[in-house]
Amino acid sequence: MAFRFPLPLLNWQEPRIRTLHYTWMAFFITFLIWFAHVSLMPMIKETMMLTDNQVKAFLILNVALTIPARILIGILVDKYGPRRSYSLLLLICGFLCLGFAAAQTFEQLAVMRFLLGFTGAGFVIGIRLVSEWFPAREVGIAEGIYGGWGNFGAAVAKISMPIIAVSVFGGEFGWRYAIALTGVLAILYSGVFYHNVRDTPKGATYFKPKKTGGLEVTSKGDLVFYMLVNLPIYLILYVLAWRLSPTGLDIISQTFTEACYGIITFLMVWQSWKIWQVNRHLMTEVIPSTQRYKFKQVAILNLAYMACFGSEIAVVSMLPMFYGETFGLTPAMLGLMAGSFTIMNLVARPAGGLISDRIGRRKVLMACLAIQTAGYALLSQVNAGWGIALAVVVTLGTSVFVQAACGAVYSVVPLIQRRMTGQIAGMAGAYGNVGGVFLLTVLSFVSPMTFFFVIAGLSAVAFAAAHFLDEPRGHIVEVDEDGNVQMIAVS
Repeated sequence: MAFRFPLPLLNWQEPRIRTLHYTWMAFFITFLIWFAHVSLMPMIKETMMLTDNQVKAFLILNVALTIPARILIGILVDKYGPRRSYSLLLLICGFLCLGFAAAQTFEQLAVMRFLLGFTGAGFVIGIRLVSEWFPAREVGIAEGIYGGWGNFGAAVAKISMPIIAVSVFGGEFGWRYAIALTGVLAILYSGVFYHNVRDTPKGATYFKPKKTGGLEVTSKGDLVFYMLVNLPIYLILYVLAWRLSPTGLDIISQTFTEACYGIITFLMVWQSWKIWQVNRHLMTEVIPSTQRYKFKQVAILNLAYMACFGSEIAVVSMLPMFYGETFGLTPAMLGLMAGSFTIMNLVARPAGGLISDRIGRRKVLMACLAIQTAGYALLSQVNAGWGIALAVVVTLGTSVFVQAACGAVYSVVPLIQRRMTGQIAGMAGAYGNVGGVFLLTVLSFVSPMTFFFVIAGLSAVAFAAAHFLDEPRGHIVEVDEDGNVQMIAVS
């Protein structure tokens, strides 16, 4: 019997398929502009006469704002809807791209790159939008296609930007025109997206949280748990500020470092207060059992995404250096190695989502995390005696299950509580970035071998936690703004 793909992806006339294509393309463009500068850094460094520490600072600035931005974007998309949220994000980030391309000093470049970290939060918006258009039996594969194909924008950026800068524009300012081009593309597509996408299918209700500023939890114990789970998001921001301080890369002054610490502390206290405001009714009210959900589901997915996507971010950043030092590869081969790890997203994420739909979300997530753990444990033993062929096989095999685990995580996210899908996706996404920053910080103190062993340990912890994930079953209950109750199938 011939294989039949579960979604008719070429049927443009079907509204849900059309929406999926518009949405993954929006994600693709956000990652295209977010990573447009990466392979252009040698040209930018030479033109702007940057120091090595200033170049390293861009790596930090590129992800710093993304962590809190994913939380904020999750709140906004749940309240205002994906159509307006994605369109506005594309528009703003397009103009920020133009600002980066026009910058004349390191300070201007740094500010624009920091603000462009907001672009990485666009991923969260599409998770909510896709979940509105696809039923539970298809949400895994749909989210996998969205995440995998959209993520491919990063690989395209790394490959195409130098070609466009040198071969198309050329000259000293070729990198400026190449980056500006991605900004123009984002601005134009914001209009296309706004005019062609709806938040929900016709006749469907877009459920919104009763309050904004934090997730609604359904028990006192979950409220305390939520407060604790929220802390690492801000702790990693302290680490980022420290890395830029005089005791780190020496990019910002001690006075400015202390100001950053103060701002981060304020944001942490403010967010904790908002969480309390949203959930303080739990002190006097009991939530009906039909409307409850377990916050442990969110926490487990956060940890899983920290292990899979966080390790992907970290490994892609260090892989060229690692293989260059171990096997003495050419720059072209090193770029291919780094790109191949990311390119696997095209098939691995959708596969993780598809198999989750078919045989069980908890089971697939646990299997992917188990094999990921074994893969990183093997990579911790790589040396010149292995030979490049075996090392590549282990690297690519590991990457398949790392990205399949990402697909498995987001096959569960939309099935926890529909009205808060954006916020749940935002928190899991933020934890992915927390994992990347944490692991890269570890790498700055240890050898690559130890680094891979640490990732294996983190993956093993996530695997153990996944044992306690509840398989989505039955229905979730949502109440609209008029008090009408609706049952939404999750299995």
